[in-house]
Amino acid sequence: MSDADKSCDLNQGIASSQLPEGGMLAGHVGETEVLLLRNGGKLYAIGATCTHYGAPLIDGLVVGDTIRCPWHHACFQLSNGDAARPPALHDLACWKVEENNGMIFVREPLPKPSQPTLASATLPRSVVIVGGGAAGNMAAETLRREGYTGSITMLSADADAPYDRPALSKDYLAGHAQAEWIPLRSPDFYADHQIDLRLGTIVVGIDKAAKELQLEDGSHVPYDALLIATGAAPVRLDVPGADLPHVHVLRSLADCQRLLDSMELVSNCVVVGASFIGLEAAAALRQRDIEVHVVAPDSIPMARIMGPAIGEMVLELHKSKGVFFHLQTKPAAINREAVTLENGETLTADLVIVGIGVRPLTALAEAAGLATDRGVLVNEFLETSEAGIYAAGDIARWPDRHSGQSIRVEHWIVAERQGQTAARNILGRREKFDAVPFFWTQHYDVSINYLGHAEHWDRIDVDGDIAARDFIATFLQNGKKLAVVSTGRDRETLLAEVAMENESSG
Repeated sequence: MSDADKSCDLNQGIASSQLPEGGMLAGHVGETEVLLLRNGGKLYAIGATCTHYGAPLIDGLVVGDTIRCPWHHACFQLSNGDAARPPALHDLACWKVEENNGMIFVREPLPKPSQPTLASATLPRSVVIVGGGAAGNMAAETLRREGYTGSITMLSADADAPYDRPALSKDYLAGHAQAEWIPLRSPDFYADHQIDLRLGTIVVGIDKAAKELQLEDGSHVPYDALLIATGAAPVRLDVPGADLPHVHVLRSLADCQRLLDSMELVSNCVVVGASFIGLEAAAALRQRDIEVHVVAPDSIPMARIMGPAIGEMVLELHKSKGVFFHLQTKPAAINREAVTLENGETLTADLVIVGIGVRPLTALAEAAGLATDRGVLVNEFLETSEAGIYAAGDIARWPDRHSGQSIRVEHWIVAERQGQTAARNILGRREKFDAVPFFWTQHYDVSINYLGHAEHWDRIDVDGDIAARDFIATFLQNGKKLAVVSTGRDRETLLAEVAMENESSG
């Protein structure tokens, strides 16, 4: 029996009394799962699952005239299903709802709203985006969603069209995700939307006076508005043997593919670094029955980011899955068969994965004379020190109103949301970037959500049991809530997100 067979047939109708104000009900129309809601006195029927990774939206949260996904906090408009906020790229389907004689019926799909068109002499004639990652791709898509009809050029150093980077160290490396799931869009999407996507293209200079970019091949690309979204590059290990062919980083799709191509020959791996990427890779490889040893200078993994108790929970989770840890030490040398540690241990290694962090790629901005400080400095509108040039994603350091600090974070969803805001501001919207930072990390079947930004804290309030992986922890400094970390508390995390938004806007 399918899921649709088990739920309410909304085409046949339900009693109005089954759906009070604020209520949600899962049903189906034909074979399609539909979520029916009553919000603000109005009835809505929308697709029942998030278009990002398929989370059930009945477990989500209605905020105003939107609904938020419980897993990764995508946001959709109830009225038309519009994917209003990343990480979702695709809209939800919507249906017409009729209520009469004490019954509610859902039968006809609503037509997709027509695309707006922006035509103004004040708009830039051309927008150039440097970077094909989360921020760059979302910026290009947002420009078209907002009705911009001018020229869009995306110059990406990557050889692959924009793809789902978070999946690389999680399901794709573990072998649970198919290759066709990884691209963000179909091969013809960019041509259909008149986005000139140029892959393997290196930008070497910005001429601000002439408003043009110089490419590595000597050609030039003019722009009216420019978004720099060059992202970050992995930090390389600096020890003898670090350049051997079986030593890998994991940042790009090409990096991941090289790892996958070597899997048949691998029986044991050393992961250098207990970072999110390092430990996600460790989890993925254990699911392939590969012996994994993690080497890191920390005494407890992730304690600097999420505190010792949560770090200990992560450590014990990985140990329970058979991962061996070698902490408070570092690699001293690598050869073709083994990794020698500073503490004298020698670990056999067919494969070495280095996950010791990334550095923002700010050289292009610095050479152009843009203001930088451990990132490219932008204002609340994501505009750099040069009018008409914006920055977004891993390179951008912005004034965060939630923490009251100037921060730079390396999170996929933050990059997407910044790309969206930068695009709107290129079109003259003057929209402040004020989203609460959010990311998730996946370890086996345990997902850890992180909301906000806390570099320092003096108190952690915990509701639930961290060791049992069912908790929500609030990080505070001088009584101010800075961040929330949770496992198994999706709805509470959504409520915390709304509360943090309201606190900072009050």
